[in-house]
Amino acid sequence: MEDAVEFPLAKRQRREDAIVERKHPTSSRLFSPFRTLGLVSPTNVPFTSVSLGKTTFQITTSVGNALQTYDLRRGLNLVFLSRPQCPSPITATYAYRDRVFVAWGGSQPQAPRGVWVFKRGRLVGELDLGDTHPQEVGQILVLGSWVVGCGKEAIEVWKTDSYEHYTTILPSTPSATSNSRAVFSGQICTLPTLLNKVLVGRRDGLIEVYNVSTGRLVHTVLAPTASSGSVTALAPAPALCLLAVAYADGSVIIFDVESDEQVLQLRQKNTRKPITSISFRSDGMGAGEDGRMSGVMATSSIESGDITLWDLNRGGKVAGVVRGAHEISALGRATGVNKVEFLPGQPVLVSSGLDNALRSWVFDENPFSSTPRLLHSRSGHAASINKLKFLPASSDGSDAAGKWLLSASRDRSLWGFSLRRDGQSTELSQGDVKHKARKTGLLSDDGAGVEEFKAPPIIDMACSLNRDGGMGAAGGPVWANAKNASAEETSTTGWESIITAHADDRFARTWSWGRKKAGRWSFETSDHKPVTSVAITSCGTFAIIGSAGGSLDMFNLQSGVHRQRYPPRLTPAQAKQLKQQGQSEERISVPQGHRDAITGIVVDNLNRTMVSTSLDGSIVFWEFSTGKILERRIDADAIPTAIRYNPVSGLLALSCDDLCIRILDIETRKTVRELWGCVGSIYDYCFSHDGRWIVACSMDSVVRVFDLATGHLIDAFKTATCTSIAFSHTGEFLATTHAGSAGIHIWTNKALFTHVSTRQIDDVRGVIDLTETAVFQAASQLAITETGESVDDGEQVDGLDTASNMDQLDQRLLTLSIVPQSRWQTLLNLDSIRERNKPIQPPEKPKAAPFFLGSSAALTNTTTTTAANGAHPSSNRNMTADTADAMTIEDAERSRISRLALLSSSTAQSHSQLSSLLETSDPSALLSEYLTTLPPSAADLEIRSLTLAEMPLFVRALTAQLKSRRGFELVNTWMSVFLKIHGDFVSADNNVPDLADAVREWRAVMQAEEERLSRLVGYTRGIVDFLRSAR
Repeated sequence: MEDAVEFPLAKRQRREDAIVERKHPTSSRLFSPFRTLGLVSPTNVPFTSVSLGKTTFQITTSVGNALQTYDLRRGLNLVFLSRPQCPSPITATYAYRDRVFVAWGGSQPQAPRGVWVFKRGRLVGELDLGDTHPQEVGQILVLGSWVVGCGKEAIEVWKTDSYEHYTTILPSTPSATSNSRAVFSGQICTLPTLLNKVLVGRRDGLIEVYNVSTGRLVHTVLAPTASSGSVTALAPAPALCLLAVAYADGSVIIFDVESDEQVLQLRQKNTRKPITSISFRSDGMGAGEDGRMSGVMATSSIESGDITLWDLNRGGKVAGVVRGAHEISALGRATGVNKVEFLPGQPVLVSSGLDNALRSWVFDENPFSSTPRLLHSRSGHAASINKLKFLPASSDGSDAAGKWLLSASRDRSLWGFSLRRDGQSTELSQGDVKHKARKTGLLSDDGAGVEEFKAPPIIDMACSLNRDGGMGAAGGPVWANAKNASAEETSTTGWESIITAHADDRFARTWSWGRKKAGRWSFETSDHKPVTSVAITSCGTFAIIGSAGGSLDMFNLQSGVHRQRYPPRLTPAQAKQLKQQGQSEERISVPQGHRDAITGIVVDNLNRTMVSTSLDGSIVFWEFSTGKILERRIDADAIPTAIRYNPVSGLLALSCDDLCIRILDIETRKTVRELWGCVGSIYDYCFSHDGRWIVACSMDSVVRVFDLATGHLIDAFKTATCTSIAFSHTGEFLATTHAGSAGIHIWTNKALFTHVSTRQIDDVRGVIDLTETAVFQAASQLAITETGESVDDGEQVDGLDTASNMDQLDQRLLTLSIVPQSRWQTLLNLDSIRERNKPIQPPEKPKAAPFFLGSSAALTNTTTTTAANGAHPSSNRNMTADTADAMTIEDAERSRISRLALLSSSTAQSHSQLSSLLETSDPSALLSEYLTTLPPSAADLEIRSLTLAEMPLFVRALTAQLKSRRGFELVNTWMSVFLKIHGDFVSADNNVPDLADAVREWRAVMQAEEERLSRLVGYTRGIVDFLRSAR
């Protein structure tokens, strides 16, 4: 009774532990987070830099909850990605020597917060926050033995060596302009000549100097006027005791802190935008008429994309302005430059902006220029992404690895991101839009910049690389429809390979992927209404565009000529014939196409059938070459909103407004599956690379995976609202974009490197919440968790325990094993493998050592011999070389015999284990389990070691395993090896009479199973052919 009571208790305890572990899953059943693409500097947290000796500089930016470090000497290439990620968004960073101090969290009084220390991207320490003030740390500063963190309400001080909290400095007086507890503006700096002193800006315009060692207020610098406003930027000047202060009214004042005097006051004309970043050039050059003087200052504003350069000599003046250094967007406020910094002792300026860009600028000395030129740039999308597509493979096999990802964003840009090397990612050029903006005067302080000269946001795109000409493709003016090249030239060099549809634009535009720029053609719809959907044939020759009015037009990408309209217009002869039949021109029967906006267009691989969907509820199958309507289907209750095509399976997927995804066969034009389960509008969906799955994202922020073979929901995980989704053609990655984010999340497909169950899950309880726990970091290519969490652990979320070992679903089913194919194939061809791996030449005898050095074997043997004889080693110094070699060979022979004896003993033990298994009452299951665990060479040795009496038992055990229909390929492999080795005993009936009977029995069972399988396969094939036939 005790055992009966204790067993359920122990089992229930394990289930409870499993539930506790499943509270924070880090991946779904099929996909694991890998990394995030396209993020460089998307937040308002300024970058931080540190010099590495005299060779290079490393620049660290914040991308939300993680850090990215770039190396300037390598062209701003990504070198480190911090891990683990911070639990909350990063609020401040500071690089000091080989460490980076990072403050995160604290936006709410009770919210978690912390200050971590990273070294080369890894967490190495954490600052003590036990007695600190509950606030968000907005800026960090390290001066000698102190780490200072400044927030809106207090200043925290830690020790650099031990990371212990030292003291908290509260403001001396409350703010005079407001009743808020936020007194400080968050700006903090130090002067090299002031020991243990920090200068802190206040929101009322005051600048307070504190001694961090004593925690006392030392001095206060008053604001120049009462209307100056809050302190927006602080920076120490290269001159002693000089401090540059920027105020909210747009003015910049340089103070002498020691004498408490105002040295210089500057204000840029025609703008009152506050300066939020100040930096001084420290190489002693750049100012004056010839650039040989010092005194250059750079300023920028978070509300502007310009960088202003000042010459502080002779009262100060604006020496130059870098217009449009960072793009500002009309989608939101404060999208300008968040920091500029001169690198110490270098004529290089580094800037970052909220356009998700990091740039370095260099000042030329000969000829001298007061404004810098662009040196390096790393950037990405400046707004959320609304369209994704993996670049397909071309006919010659290039780009077959699926490493390129096309993405379109609300910032009117089209990017190509590389999954292998961030430095290869690039934006497809739309022409010299910055020059056009500067020429028209829009590239000014208050202008919208280059955004107005770009094409409208992309809403749909299609791509085919089969006729892409690369860098040598035909070029010309962007979207001007100018025919500068002949057909012969373009046929040899190639042409455009991408076509896009834009919001509220009646033109569809082409792009050249090889040239990474916009193409020559812009195709207009025949009804002059906005383009809503585009498609491109797999051959890369034709592009089809659909409009909001329902028109469909086909264009030739090589010549840019309009080729076809769907349905085609009546020819004059057809119209005349109808009139002669007594029908008026208004009543002529004309084939009708779509009457509302086109929502999707697909063309099969052979350019025979085209399928289009519309908001009028119609699905039309067209003959591609003639425009003839093959079939029209109308369902007013299920209006198709999008269509996808998988050429591998020949299936069409239609998302409808009734929240169902319907699967159609493009040949039979019949519905084969209906996939229900999405909650809210279906934003996007796609096929997997092999056509087995449908991955869909909907309004409820859940990504669902459906299995087409069974129609079941096999995976569902919740993230931030997913807006677009794409599956790589190699099946390695799933790419998703999310609302409000400029990054692309990459997920690895677990099914490629581990066994994943595809059982049906519950629509509600089976959803895994990864909103807070998904960590996108490139720590492992396979994305296997370090906590030891298995794949099956995540499958218990829906209440089903799939961890149990199920060898066979049903006894009527023929079941294969889960042993890797390479193992049993190696066993079959083991003799060939050994022959191939046999050494070509025998091992050579090692060269004789010099006469004064003996070999290790000879010395050992000599020492042993002399010790056995009781003689001193020195008595054998006159031993000849031949004697030493003979002793060495003899010792090697003894070692070989010892190894053979050891091998024989281990083989005997293994043989005894196999014999004991064959002597049991039911050896089939035990024998199969034992042989499965052995490597191919060990299994071959076991079969070779069978005695004559054990051979019939072995064959009967394989026959019983074959009758159970388990491990079908393994049983046949073992039997093939047995017959190849012991086939002569089977033919000699006199030696082993029972063996021939056992083999005949195995052959009869095998023939019966083959006939059963043949009947089942024939029946299934007949059913499939009948269903696929057009009747």
